[in-house]
Amino acid sequence: MLTGWIVYNGHLPGDKFLDYAKWIRDAASRKEMEMDVYPNHHLLSLLGTGKSDIVEKDILPDFVVFGDKDILLARQFEQMGVPVFNSSFAIEACDHKGLMYQLLAQHSIPIPKTILGPKIFPGTKEIDAESFQNVCEQIGFPLIIKEAYGSFGEQVYLINSQEEMFDKLKEIQGKPFLFQEFISSSYGRDVRLNVVGNQVVTSMLRYADDDFRANVSAGGHMKPYEPSKQEKDLAIKASQAIGADFAGVDLLFGPNDEPIVCEINGNAHIRNIYNCTGVNVADDMINYIIEWFARKEDK
Repeated sequence: MLTGWIVYNGHLPGDKFLDYAKWIRDAASRKEMEMDVYPNHHLLSLLGTGKSDIVEKDILPDFVVFGDKDILLARQFEQMGVPVFNSSFAIEACDHKGLMYQLLAQHSIPIPKTILGPKIFPGTKEIDAESFQNVCEQIGFPLIIKEAYGSFGEQVYLINSQEEMFDKLKEIQGKPFLFQEFISSSYGRDVRLNVVGNQVVTSMLRYADDDFRANVSAGGHMKPYEPSKQEKDLAIKASQAIGADFAGVDLLFGPNDEPIVCEINGNAHIRNIYNCTGVNVADDMINYIIEWFARKEDK
């Protein structure tokens, strides 16, 4: 019988991250699999010359479902030969939006026009305004500024003028960021598709009454959505581009309703989409892991 661990971040406020872990554990128990839930700070990485261990854990699981962004811990498991779903590479690619868009562009995935912000160290007294004229010329206003690290629609800003742009850059100074084309045809609405392996298992339309963001956690609404073949294929291709086993792919509606990838979430929470569609993505995730090990044994 396969055994697994589920890792979540124990220092984040609220219980949604622990809730995610428990949903995975419950899905595993329905398959008579034993899974233990751990906050990441209970799994400390121990390093020595030619040595990688987890402190006070002599017996390791067959696999780890990683519901966190503690990339070094995920990599520690991989170095010890434990398969991690999603891999440390996929976690990192989703965690830093700049890296994510670089990978999507490399794989010819349609994305909004994006300019990666230069690194500005904290404490810089003056931002070179001239260097950002190209942003205005290439993208125009309104535009989006995104901090490279952010979740649930937070750290995403709609900017309407050059003055607003410089005010926001001063406010987020020292944080990695990027500029992005604002897809006005998708104002306040997007589609979340949950991808497991090479299949879209469920999807929902998210929409907001008075916000350019459609995130449910930011006050948006949701309803079941039947994606087109084009939308499904794009979501799967985007997920594969960043090497994810499981992903929540958010698509925008382009000017002619053509799908455009907004973001990929490597740790997409699954309670909301269950409440919306009745599909428990955790069951599909566990089935995928079981099939992954079966394929490995057949080789």
